[in-house]
Amino acid sequence: MGYLMEHARRVAVFGAGYIGLVTGACLAELGHTVAVRDILPERVGLLQAGEVPIYEPGLGDMTLRNKERLRFTLDAEDAVRGAEVAYVCVDTPPTASGDADLSRVWAVVDALKGASHLLALVVKSTVPVGTGRRIRAALDAAGLGHVGYVSNPEFTAEGRAVSDFMNPDRIVIGASDPAAADLIKALHAGVNGPAVVMDVASAEMTKLAANAALATKITLANELATVCEATGADIERVTEAIGMDHRIGPHFLKAGLGYGGSCFPKDSRALHALASNAGYSFQLLRTVIEVNGLQARRHLQRLKEELGGSFEGRSVALLGMTFKAGTDDMREAPSTIIASRLLAEGAEVRCWDPMAQPGPGQPWDSTTRHAVPLEAMAGADAAVIVTEWPELRDAPWAEAHTAMRTPLLLDGRNLLDGAAMAQLGFTYMSVGRPTVRP
Repeated sequence: MGYLMEHARRVAVFGAGYIGLVTGACLAELGHTVAVRDILPERVGLLQAGEVPIYEPGLGDMTLRNKERLRFTLDAEDAVRGAEVAYVCVDTPPTASGDADLSRVWAVVDALKGASHLLALVVKSTVPVGTGRRIRAALDAAGLGHVGYVSNPEFTAEGRAVSDFMNPDRIVIGASDPAAADLIKALHAGVNGPAVVMDVASAEMTKLAANAALATKITLANELATVCEATGADIERVTEAIGMDHRIGPHFLKAGLGYGGSCFPKDSRALHALASNAGYSFQLLRTVIEVNGLQARRHLQRLKEELGGSFEGRSVALLGMTFKAGTDDMREAPSTIIASRLLAEGAEVRCWDPMAQPGPGQPWDSTTRHAVPLEAMAGADAAVIVTEWPELRDAPWAEAHTAMRTPLLLDGRNLLDGAAMAQLGFTYMSVGRPTVRP
């Protein structure tokens, strides 16, 4: 069970969300004894009962496999008791100004001010550059100058977070104290990836910069797709060819309805706000944010024009709700914008997704949820593929053609073959490719 370690540590992880749970389970897999603390009783209750409240491939099995070394608690003092290393994995949502809300980070720091036995405090939460300097000062003021401070940003992708943690492209360790850096390197013994040690500010910046670069690549693909639509070119052929250039690479060049999730939107806005607060107008990033905000709306406008200029009284099936396949995460999902706009313009919205759990509230309270894609499309005037779930590749499209009132499909992820769909009788719209008609 786990990796044999000569120097296993006792670790406290604060936050049992996507990052904290994966961090805690993977550290337990590496042989450490881990206590994960969260403030939500229902979440901790599920975890104590052996249930994982989020969908992440491999996480449930790993948690169960390491139950002797992994426990969950609501009590901060209980979590940190005897711990040598404390991880901060709480969320840092954007404020109205676009800056990161660090209140949860500071709540953890305050809770640790009596933990003189700690060797290191590690922040995995995404924070503005300069946060580490402030936390270092707070630790020193609390008499914890001996506690090393480390910035250890996460670069895991939802849907493959466990694999990304155990087999990362790199482990970024930001520390001014070489002993603290060595401690965190040793903590990752068994992880298959190189450690890159740097100063704290550079590590904080690396997280924001990485997500800005990926968001920019997605936005470039979407901007090129718009030009392809205007000129008759095929974005799939274009990105395939340019992605073969080793200087560019194929990753994150997939045109679609825009990026979503917990990281790209939040971190792009946070970096833009950071630059603005420093007196710099980050024009490229501002454009990335603007383009992404318009992407789903622009394709809805195309769909409305195909329907004669109005959604009033129309029925539209949304196929996929999560921001991407392989997760149950609805944060910043394009489906929320699409559903809201359709409802605002008088449409009925019928939804399918195998994993989404949107909870109560608008727009989802005003939509209907269906068990299978065909059921969602029955009687619909149009269908929109919002999420690239593999189930949609093999959906009974011939039956869907018969079941729909109007066989009109907007493939927002370029998942299907347009010619094949036209042969079935669909008017097939996609992103950055010519519309194909029967």
